[in-house]
Amino acid sequence: MRVLVVSEGEHEQGGALENLLRRLGGQEAMFVFDWVRRDDIHAHHGKGPGYIKRALRWLKEAKRREMDALVLLVDQDKPEYRRSEQVRQAQEYRNPKVSAFNLPRAMGVAIRTFDAWILADEKALTDVLGYAVARQSNPETIGTPKKVCEKLLDRGKNQMAQREMYAEIALRVNLDVLTSRCPKGCKPFTEHVRRMFGQEECS
Repeated sequence: MRVLVVSEGEHEQGGALENLLRRLGGQEAMFVFDWVRRDDIHAHHGKGPGYIKRALRWLKEAKRREMDALVLLVDQDKPEYRRSEQVRQAQEYRNPKVSAFNLPRAMGVAIRTFDAWILADEKALTDVLGYAVARQSNPETIGTPKKVCEKLLDRGKNQMAQREMYAEIALRVNLDVLTSRCPKGCKPFTEHVRRMFGQEECS
């Protein structure tokens, strides 16, 4: 199964998102990664808010590249942008007249950013960073989760780049803890991913 994975952060591209996708059923998939904000990938023409059109354009791009499915994960940024609602509509959109719009997909919005998911499981943080990390506050309400991750990494005994930290956390995080502590963004995204891969339960 060839899957185009589109995201917007260097840490997602650095292995963390791939590790998470493989744990959610994509063990045998071949992933091709790309950046959501590429200037040469223009929004789909037509009616609708900006991120619906952007997501639909990536479906067409995945079809053009002869991919079997699309994963699209973006950050919420500011709630008033209503990005979650727009991506949800793109996830549900189908059009029998345009084959690209019927491509299997898993689209989601990390609240507030992908970095928040890294903070969900203190046991995984402890294992990776080499010291006892306290349970963090509700990850989806942290204003600057990337900075919180940076501070935790700076205190750690294990020297690594932040993208390596994220990749290792993605291998170890308890998925039930992750989805329960990030219910607005991560939970629906993981459900879409599992469904796309034909998985109901994953380790």
